[in-house]
Amino acid sequence: MSTDIRTSGKQGALLIAGILMIATTLRVTFTGAAPLLDTISQDYGLSTAQTGLLTTLPLLAFALVSPLAAGVARRIGMERSLFIAMLLICAGIAVRSLPSATMLFAGTAAIGCGIALGNVLLPGLIKRDFPGQVARLTGAYSLTMGAAAALGSALIVPLALGGAGWHGALLMLMIFPLAALLLWLPQWRRTPPATVTGAGALHNRAIWRSALAWQVTLFLGINSLIYYVIIGWLPAILLSHGYSETEAGSMHGLLQLATAVPGLAVPLLLHRLKDQRGIAGLVAMMCAVSAAGFWFAPGMAVVWTLIFGFGSGATMILGLTFIGLRASSAHQAAALSGMAQSIGYLLAACGPPLMGKIHDTAGDWHIPLMACALAAVVMAACGVLAGRDREITPR
Repeated sequence: MSTDIRTSGKQGALLIAGILMIATTLRVTFTGAAPLLDTISQDYGLSTAQTGLLTTLPLLAFALVSPLAAGVARRIGMERSLFIAMLLICAGIAVRSLPSATMLFAGTAAIGCGIALGNVLLPGLIKRDFPGQVARLTGAYSLTMGAAAALGSALIVPLALGGAGWHGALLMLMIFPLAALLLWLPQWRRTPPATVTGAGALHNRAIWRSALAWQVTLFLGINSLIYYVIIGWLPAILLSHGYSETEAGSMHGLLQLATAVPGLAVPLLLHRLKDQRGIAGLVAMMCAVSAAGFWFAPGMAVVWTLIFGFGSGATMILGLTFIGLRASSAHQAAALSGMAQSIGYLLAACGPPLMGKIHDTAGDWHIPLMACALAAVVMAACGVLAGRDREITPR
């Protein structure tokens, strides 16, 4: 079946709806548990390290599974791989909600594996079926992902306190992947599995030898590192500067909302640009300025939160867009996505505990914030290089 037929009329609308619904599952099922971590920790008697593992375990799953996703898609097809990703997330949510600490960790790991498949394959699917709308659809699914995460974070505590308990509240997050499964079912039925060839494996190996692929990877990867450091430690940073717990919590929510805003603006700008060098450097430097601002002018924390949220959100959208724009085929896009997200989430998993250790040793947040600012400058340089109008040459 041709791409033209698949992406026109009702079939195209159903495909886009399925992509956006899958996007809703890729953050909320992971971040939705964060507001309940203290309750979960007290209920199971978890140590600080064990509680921290609930946050880093999905990131480690992302890093380990992401390089494998393109190979899975080559064997059974992108559509069926995404369907399996939703099944994994559903199963993980069910297992995580059982009254057992062991099942809590097992379910969290399964959710991470499902999210990793979705994260990697959506850019490749968009590259294949909507090659002329990569920026617009990437922005749309990034916005949808952020909005679902904000909704989940806002509702999870009231649900837990309203009689469902934290087990029931976490189980209710299954509504997102279940809805995605229903919308995606026609794609499973319509598209046969892809045949296995050696070309995809060659794409995978060639990606790791490409300078342009590494520029895209570092642009996305450094952003993941900085984002998870700031979102993980922002309340503690603000408390150290005299903010109340309520103010710090509000700022944390504001940061997540700010990361969703670029999904509206950035795709519109990209259509007017010959290449993306200028905007990539600009949004990365917004992260650098705001990270330094949290230390040098903490009284303007609201401003720095908004700037960082917009800059980081825009960087993520640009990085995901680069995957589609710089790849020469859908399978190469999936391979590049796997490489970028594997490196990125490995950095993200290591960043928060490392910066926390530096804080404990130094006694303040000066060095961690300066390290984030300097990393953002490197990210800006990678963005300028990745923003050039060219594609990765197959080897």
